[in-house]
Amino acid sequence: MDMNDLMKQAQKMQEKMSKLQDQSQNVEVRGESGAGLVSVIMTGRHDIKKVQIDDSILSEDKEFLEDLVAAAFNDAVRKVEAETKSMMSSLTGGIKMPPGFKFPF
Repeated sequence: MDMNDLMKQAQKMQEKMSKLQDQSQNVEVRGESGAGLVSVIMTGRHDIKKVQIDDSILSEDKEFLEDLVAAAFNDAVRKVEAETKSMMSSLTGGIKMPPGFKFPF
């Protein structure tokens, strides 16, 4: 393989990475807690689009509700990370990235 081929492959990989970054920003996941009594919709940018709290738990104490909201947010963050990792794996052909590798760069 000569240097020109290597540069072309690097450019293609960079283009794919750029598309993947754009796609990952638009992903939406649903984080839940309390068996679905609290849920949040989060984008790949970690922006919250919606928070839903079931009416049946509005009479609970404040600390309990805060814990459920925090747990739903944490669940959504984990799901965004898993989705991003899955998308990255499809780009790298399943090759594991080094520890500490963050996407996007």
